[in-house]
Amino acid sequence: MKKILFLLLISQISFAQITVLDSVSKIPVSYATISFGNGNGIFADDEGKFFFTKKLYPDVDSLYISAIGYKNLSVAAKNLTDSLLLQSKIDELDEVVLSIKSNRKFKEETLKPYLDDDYYNCWLPTIESEIAVYFPKKSDKDQKLTSVIFPIALESKDWKKRKRSNSDKKKFSTLFKVNFYTNDNGKPGNTLTYETIVFRATEKDGDAYTLNVEEYDLYIPKNGFFVSIQVMGYTDKNGKLLPNKKYKEIKTKNGTVKIPTNFRPLLPFTDKIETKNTYIKRVFINGNDWVKFDKGNKFKSSLLDKDLYNYGIGLEYNTFKD
Repeated sequence: MKKILFLLLISQISFAQITVLDSVSKIPVSYATISFGNGNGIFADDEGKFFFTKKLYPDVDSLYISAIGYKNLSVAAKNLTDSLLLQSKIDELDEVVLSIKSNRKFKEETLKPYLDDDYYNCWLPTIESEIAVYFPKKSDKDQKLTSVIFPIALESKDWKKRKRSNSDKKKFSTLFKVNFYTNDNGKPGNTLTYETIVFRATEKDGDAYTLNVEEYDLYIPKNGFFVSIQVMGYTDKNGKLLPNKKYKEIKTKNGTVKIPTNFRPLLPFTDKIETKNTYIKRVFINGNDWVKFDKGNKFKSSLLDKDLYNYGIGLEYNTFKD
């Protein structure tokens, strides 16, 4: 009898594993977004799996599942099963492009990132916020994107030694998702690729992470494009996304307040760019929209108080001569 009670207790407190699948192929949908509709949420891992129980999220009644190239799915928490099926958007399926490799001559060009390890000049990443940066096209010639350079702020283990380049750095292993968007009247529009692009950053990468994107055949559109970055959470030593709770609960006299968890590394902002090219999206809030990171645009930030308007992403690209 005691053994049965023990097993029942374990079943009540253990995680419920759920897998997001393609409704036709039954292939896992990697890194799907799981929104709770209240400004919070989590992500599925590379195998489409995530953990959810009412004990872990007692006030969540509905889940909203989304992924690039699929129709959104809404499901009541009480009706959850061990697998959720997403239907493809037929009009958003990847086109089959036949290309012939040529010997076109090109010039390799680089737009350097803006680096800064000052804690007070950095954005604290939370998973409900996606940051997108606009890049105009500055040539009439074809340009192919080869790499994106994401600035990363490293923190010293010893605060007193934080300004020393040789000080020991705090360890982290964090997964980020990257998207590329068209320019839709000055805001991020449709995605330029439906590939799921992620990278894992650690303190060993230094002040910036260089993501090679040459395989995605991303040619810069005439009216420019956006690059976005979104933190997904911490990983284990093998790069597997951990099922950590993504917000903290603080009890106040007016009830429980949920505060999003900040993840390392921090993302340095800069005042060295003349135009305001950075946009923010609150991805776990229904009806969300891209908003320019600027004063008076629904933001209260110490970065804006110091005129730090932009996340200084760098680029590497090929400009073809013919």
